[in-house]
Amino acid sequence: MSNKELQALKEKYVAAGAASPNEQFADHAKNAELWDADGKRMIDFAGGIGVLNIGHRHPKIVEAVKAQLDKVMHTCQTVMPYEGYVKLAQKLSEVTPVRGHGKVMLANSGAEALENAVKIARAATGRTNVICFDGGYHGRTFMTMAMNGKVRPYQAGFGPMPGTVFRAPYPVPYHGVSVEEALRGLKMTMKTDSDPQDTAAIVLEPVLGEGGFYPAPASFLKAIREICDEHGILMIVDEVQSGFGRTGKMFAIEHSGVEPDMMTMAKSMADGMPISAIVGTDKVMDSSGPNSLGGTYTGSPVSCAAALAVMDVFKEEDVLGKSQRLGDKLAQRFAQWQEKFAYVDNVRNLGAMAAIELVTDKTSREPRADMAAEVTKKAKEKGLILLSCGMHGNTIRFLMPVTIEDDVLEEGMNIVEEALSELA
Repeated sequence: MSNKELQALKEKYVAAGAASPNEQFADHAKNAELWDADGKRMIDFAGGIGVLNIGHRHPKIVEAVKAQLDKVMHTCQTVMPYEGYVKLAQKLSEVTPVRGHGKVMLANSGAEALENAVKIARAATGRTNVICFDGGYHGRTFMTMAMNGKVRPYQAGFGPMPGTVFRAPYPVPYHGVSVEEALRGLKMTMKTDSDPQDTAAIVLEPVLGEGGFYPAPASFLKAIREICDEHGILMIVDEVQSGFGRTGKMFAIEHSGVEPDMMTMAKSMADGMPISAIVGTDKVMDSSGPNSLGGTYTGSPVSCAAALAVMDVFKEEDVLGKSQRLGDKLAQRFAQWQEKFAYVDNVRNLGAMAAIELVTDKTSREPRADMAAEVTKKAKEKGLILLSCGMHGNTIRFLMPVTIEDDVLEEGMNIVEEALSELA
């Protein structure tokens, strides 16, 4: 079917709240390229919103999925467990930098991982409250909507959110929030809204995802760890978007040397197959009672096979090295744009988790969401999938596969530069 025919079906049958505004439909893809239903080639700088760090349809992942389909597709692991679940749990425990010996629960999505992390934290501490941060994004279920640090489009129109979720400032010095001010705000939240003795967990992203790709300074993360230790609060790090090699390390928190009590992960964990995980210190993870955690599809055999293959690819193909080198290339190009264009500022990257901001000028730093929207629109017209994000909507984020070929990367970056030039 053509794009036009598929668009007509989408308008008729897909709920408006779930329908993509994109009128192109993916037909097939490979690494950092995809082709739509009309045969038009696109370069992918979105990667399914950070899901495809090792590219579309990596051959070893496809092979692993096909092999698993010939064995077992589903049993529900709480009814009849299987090798893939326990082997993946072992692998994740070995690579995840939580305190002490790690244990694992597998789930289906990032939001489901966060939901379960909160459940476990409450069971482990006997407390109810959760503190999150401005600009944070944790999902679209009710608990995770309440945890999100942005109302639209995630909460608006859906009625009251679950209670006992409180907010603190996230440090973004470029927009006037220093580490000191963020910590002062957190301590005030703990005085005015969530007493430490009632707080089960502090949940944060080490690099804001939807909130704008702002890395938290190591000093801030270390301070959070100290506050949690002082009050017996669990530190939960959300690595759903920043994990699995995006920042040049397996997990972004590793740049700081801080060890949380629990971590959540998903997205590039299985190169496109739906799976997520909660990894935490054994005593914390074992704190809830029998049959208190799980779900019909959690830790699907097929998704586990894909995730195990991803772990092998990381070792065999130096994915972390590729991420670091890609980040260096992006940083060099960003620096050129910042010098060339008066409205490009605050260029940044942690490995290949990279972004630029579009502003009125470098003095006022007034965010220009309209410019970001125009750049993504122009890029799409030129054959590039590009995403904006951020509390102010003015950030352009770069989530191309870290396995992208050099010539495809250069072609895509040239398209971005052309789109930026046309704003002048």
